[in-house]
Amino acid sequence: MELNKSIYNVYYEWWKNIDKFLFLLIILLFIIGLFFSLVSTSLLVSDKLNTNDYTFFFKHLSFVFLGIFIIFILSSIHEEKLFKISPIVFSFSLIFLLLVPIIGVEVNSAKRWIDLYFLPRFQPIELVKPFLIVLISIILSSEKYTNIYLKYLVSFLITLIIALLLAAQPDIGQTLLVFFSWSVLIFISGINIFFLLGSCLTLFTVLYFSIRFVPKFEYIKNRILSFFNSETGTHNAQSEKAIDSITSGGYFGKGIGEGTLKNRVPEAHTDYIISVISEEFGVIAIILILFLFLIFIYSVFKKVYLENKERVKLILVGCVSLILVQAMIHIGVNIRLFPTTGMTLPFISYGGSSIISVSILSGIILNLTKRKVR
Repeated sequence: MELNKSIYNVYYEWWKNIDKFLFLLIILLFIIGLFFSLVSTSLLVSDKLNTNDYTFFFKHLSFVFLGIFIIFILSSIHEEKLFKISPIVFSFSLIFLLLVPIIGVEVNSAKRWIDLYFLPRFQPIELVKPFLIVLISIILSSEKYTNIYLKYLVSFLITLIIALLLAAQPDIGQTLLVFFSWSVLIFISGINIFFLLGSCLTLFTVLYFSIRFVPKFEYIKNRILSFFNSETGTHNAQSEKAIDSITSGGYFGKGIGEGTLKNRVPEAHTDYIISVISEEFGVIAIILILFLFLIFIYSVFKKVYLENKERVKLILVGCVSLILVQAMIHIGVNIRLFPTTGMTLPFISYGGSSIISVSILSGIILNLTKRKVR
C-alpha cells in the first residue's frame, strides 16, 4: 500500500511539473512514427506475402515504449542529478563506441553497430550524442575555470576523439553532425565569430583532403561525385527513386499501401521514410509533420528565452539544434538537396538506436523545461 502511494506521488509530482504541451507533442510525433511504420512495413508484408507478420511494427512499438520510459526517468530526476550522471553515462557510451572497431557488426563496408543481448544492432553514437551536448555545456558554463579558450580547447578535444572514432567506421554524416553540435554550443557561449569561422574552415579543409587522398573515404568521394552526376552511383539511384516517389504522390498521395518506394529502396522505412509518407499520403502530410517539428522547436526556444542559467540554455539549444539539423539532413537527402548520408528522421523513422537517442534528448529537454519547485 505504501509502495503504491509512493509511486503515485512520484508520478503526480512529475505530471504536475512537466511541460505538458511539449510532452504531448513528443508522444504525438512517436504515434505518427508508429502509424507510418505500420503502413510502410507491416501491411506490406501482410498483403504481399499473405501472412500476418507485424514484426517491424511490434519492434518499433517496443522501442517507443522503451523510449517513453527513458523520457520519464530522465525528466523526473532532479536537474542537478542529471548534470552529475551525464558525464558517467557519456563515459560508458564512449566505451561502447571504442568497442565498435573490435566487436562491431559490418554492414555495407561500414562497421557502426554492436550486437547487445537486449538490443541487437545498436549504434553507440546515438547514445553518445545527447550526453556529449550536456558534457560540453557543463564545460563551457563551468565557473571553476575562467579561461574561455581553455574550455573551447577541452570541448574540442573531446569532440575530436568522437569524430576520429566515427571517421574510422566510417560515418562522415554523424561526424559532421557532432562537429555541428559543438559549433552551435561554442557559438551560443559567446565565441569570437572569426575564431569560429577559422575553426570551421580548418575542419572542412581536413575533411576535404581526407576524402580526396585517404582510401577509406573513397565511398564518400563516390557519393559526392554521383550526387552531381545523375547517371552514376547506386545511392544516387536511390535518391532519384525517392524524389520520383515524392513527385508521384502529389498533394494527397496515392493512398495507404499503394506506394512502391518501400519495395524498390532498401531501408526505405528508415533513411527514406519522408519519401514513403509523401508517396502514399502526399505533400500535405509532410507539411503537417514539418509544422509539428517547428512547433516543438519554437516551444523549446521560448523556454530558452525565459531561462537564466547559462548551462541550461546551452543544453536546450544543443538538444533542439541536433533534432532540427538531423531532420533537415534527412529531408534534404530525400529531395536530393544533399548526398546520401543514411540519416534517420527523429521520432518518425524505424530504428531502435534512433528512437533511444531522440528519447534521451526529449527527456533532457523535458527535465530542463519543467516547472521548478522551490
